[in-house]
Amino acid sequence: MQGTQVAAGYQLQQVGSAPSGPPRREMANPEVVTSSCSLHQEENGRTFNQTTSPSEELLLEDQMRRKLKFFFMNPCEKFWARGRKPWKLAIQIIKLAMVTIQYLQLRNISIGNHAYESKGTEQSGMAICQHFYKQGNICPGNDTFDIDPKIETECFSVEPDESFYIGTLEENKLNLTLDFHRLLTVELKFKLKAINLQTIRHHELPDCYDFTLTITFDNKAHSGRIKISFDNDISIKECKDWHVSGSVQRNTHYMMIFDGVVILICSASLILCFRSVIRGLQLQQEFVSFFLLHYKKEISVSDRMEFVNGWYIMLIISDLLTITGSILKMEIQAKSLTSYDVCSILLGTSTLLVWIGVIRYLSFFQKYNLLILTLQAALPNVMRFCCCAAMIYLGYCFCGWIVLGPYHAKFRSLNVVSECLFSLINGDDMFATFADMQRKSYLVWLFSRIYLYTFISLFIYMILSLFIALITDTYETIKHYQQDGFPETELRTFISECKDLPNSGKYRFEDDPPVSIFCWCKQ
Repeated sequence: MQGTQVAAGYQLQQVGSAPSGPPRREMANPEVVTSSCSLHQEENGRTFNQTTSPSEELLLEDQMRRKLKFFFMNPCEKFWARGRKPWKLAIQIIKLAMVTIQYLQLRNISIGNHAYESKGTEQSGMAICQHFYKQGNICPGNDTFDIDPKIETECFSVEPDESFYIGTLEENKLNLTLDFHRLLTVELKFKLKAINLQTIRHHELPDCYDFTLTITFDNKAHSGRIKISFDNDISIKECKDWHVSGSVQRNTHYMMIFDGVVILICSASLILCFRSVIRGLQLQQEFVSFFLLHYKKEISVSDRMEFVNGWYIMLIISDLLTITGSILKMEIQAKSLTSYDVCSILLGTSTLLVWIGVIRYLSFFQKYNLLILTLQAALPNVMRFCCCAAMIYLGYCFCGWIVLGPYHAKFRSLNVVSECLFSLINGDDMFATFADMQRKSYLVWLFSRIYLYTFISLFIYMILSLFIALITDTYETIKHYQQDGFPETELRTFISECKDLPNSGKYRFEDDPPVSIFCWCKQ
């Protein structure tokens, strides 16, 4: 991640924005040889190429220092240095507003009118199917059974307008005999249709919905408890015969145009960010070759990573998600797709990344940069700490699932166990977890007490406290660095020897545009 501006003090391993102009381009200012960026030949014990004169070597060093310093400048400094407009900043602000508005357009669907599916003059009914073993004779009293595991299915239909007169057993057409010894599942399946009229007030055409509803009674465990589940599949399509007074499709066209503009803005942002990443990698290779040639040294991995801007990579991911989500949204509005969940996940994630990306521009100011620097410096230690803590956490998850699963509802599956333990770490629902433990086995009940007490004590009083202390220690270190100065790497030491200010005019090319007096950037 890129930190604060270079002129205000170098930060911990920042990553800059894209350079401007070809790598080997000559500077227009003739004073580069005698500028403050120059160094004496004997400094740092470097070894020069014998085919070039010392003045040419100093010129190359000055150009490389200016190029690197310009690369790590913030948008305002780049404007004063070469008159470059902060296009990426402007596009990110516009994209922030448009993506947020676009996500807000995914309204919650509320249906109020339902009817059974019609087939001509008749309505489709509800299908009832039971699945059972072909043959089964179970006598638990004398520990005998005779069963054929082949599964058979029996179905019949119930019409919506059919009379519910039962009569005798022989007269009843709706008779369904359930043999629970052989029964596996009973499924009730029917279809409903509905029209979403709430879009009328938004000047959009209503949608027609098809609901396929399935209610399942699951007796596969044969434990005396039947698990009931409900499944609802929804499909959206354009209504067949409709008439609405006035024009209601105009707003739909406007929203399609708006989504198209969002795609264009995100495409421009994607191109600019991708270009900046490529230029950063090119400058990295150029600096590595330069340093190897003149200083006979290899650049460290940390210095190399400063040229890879993590903010741009995050924005590229955000742009790809926004473009994909916008295309899905346009298809949904055109009644071609019904992938509401996928569309909302894409647009919601992209909105999150866009808002996080705003922090990059706040990080150019030292007082707002403390959070980013703390997270950046603490991340490696936090990841290593979490890997160690995860081993202990997974051990408790598997242990609780294996031992307490038959006796506690919150330990029935590995996923539920993980959710329960994570809640306990945050102090949620502790008493209920202790109280809901069944006492059928005193040994297991005693084990559950030892298990829960050791887990809560270990994670809340030790692991969580160490985690907070790790972040706090990094925070104090960053505050100390901001007061006394950050430790400089070889890259930052090399750049710091250039004392030219952004508005000195020594960074400009002959064909660079003039700096406007109406720039909002403060000099």
